[in-house]
Amino acid sequence: MIMSKEQFLTSSGVQIQTLEFWLEQQWLIPEDTAAGMSFSDRDMARARLIQDLTGQFGVNDEGIDVILHLVDQLHGMRRAFAQLNKDIRGTSA
Repeated sequence: MIMSKEQFLTSSGVQIQTLEFWLEQQWLIPEDTAAGMSFSDRDMARARLIQDLTGQFGVNDEGIDVILHLVDQLHGMRRAFAQLNKDIRGTSA
């Protein structure tokens, strides 16, 4: 689902100042379209993760940077392994 900035703020419960900080930190990188920022389900999931980490677990800003970097690396590795698996299956068939 694609959301406008206003829809994202309403759905996530994030305050505008908080969102601006997250964007500045590049914790969220929405698609920039002619109509403005466009937020995806992935952005919403990251927002909920950030909210959980800062609220429930008390992680500070530096910790959020580290955790999000590690999450991004993990997802990158999963994509790489999936592609490698696909390539191996394709060559052995």
